[in-house]
Amino acid sequence: MSLRRGITFALISVLLGSAAQLGMRWSMTRLPHPEQWLSALSNRSVDVSAVAVVLAAILAYAVSMLTWLAALRDLPLGRAYSLLSISYALVYVLAASLPLFNETFSLSKTLGVALVILGVITINSRPARAPEFRSAS
Repeated sequence: MSLRRGITFALISVLLGSAAQLGMRWSMTRLPHPEQWLSALSNRSVDVSAVAVVLAAILAYAVSMLTWLAALRDLPLGRAYSLLSISYALVYVLAASLPLFNETFSLSKTLGVALVILGVITINSRPARAPEFRSAS
């Protein structure tokens, strides 16, 4: 078991999950409300690119879950789970930075994200040991 490999898989999972969140947000601002989906489909007034991004985001979530499972083989759960918090910070910064999301920075949100990152750093600052597995005997 390798801690480096586990952290790599966890960070890939974070990146894929964050991209999926942003893709879902972008798509849902371009698609009709769910109660209007059937009529929109029958009128052929659905943005095909938004549907494609939703499907890509679902695939990204699926691959993210697989990389998360791979990370759990090599990382202690407390360390691995804290790394997922990076996704909150990443989504916030990207959504507020990129004009297509129409989100804004605020002092309270930025402070909250800074505290989350500080927590991740605190949890991961001590050397971790690879998990030991018990035999099933």
